[in-house]
Amino acid sequence: MRAIALVVRAISGLNTWVGNIFSWLSLGIVLVCFTIVVQRYAFDTSIIWMRDLYVWLNGAMFTAVAGFALLRNDHVRVDIFYRPAGLKRKALVDLIGVVIFLLPFCWVVLAYGWPFVARSWRIYEASANIGGMPGLFILKTFIPAFALLVALQGIAMALRSVLVLAGQEELLPEHLRYRRDEEQAQETAL
Repeated sequence: MRAIALVVRAISGLNTWVGNIFSWLSLGIVLVCFTIVVQRYAFDTSIIWMRDLYVWLNGAMFTAVAGFALLRNDHVRVDIFYRPAGLKRKALVDLIGVVIFLLPFCWVVLAYGWPFVARSWRIYEASANIGGMPGLFILKTFIPAFALLVALQGIAMALRSVLVLAGQEELLPEHLRYRRDEEQAQETAL
């Protein structure tokens, strides 16, 4: 069980590290967007590669931080039944959800996305816009990275569920455990 807890901590640490780094792209997105707006409305001009950069930064950030969002439980969840459930029921729902839905979804994204990315690398694909940015193949690499990071975090969720179902959740640090009902009530009150 300690090995399982170690794997959960390692995967969660990786996604925390990636999430903390790539979340800084949001600042770049704001700055690029602000620059585009000023250029357009103050100077009546536009630079094509900057418009590409704005979209590409968005794509890179949101695909890279998806595993981190899953770790933090920031994804949309229909939790009419999940939220009031006990820890073991939540763990069982997470385990089933990861195995039946999340991991197959990640496999589909990886299996169907890989040829798309490989082709892009073979031809060193650039923006379709004249005057756009080169290196679209690098951005497309975030597709399999997304699938791998989310799948890894899904595996960590499933293993965390196994620990909870085995009564060994205390092997995990506090920030990786399921939140208790009191914590959820406090969060809702805020």
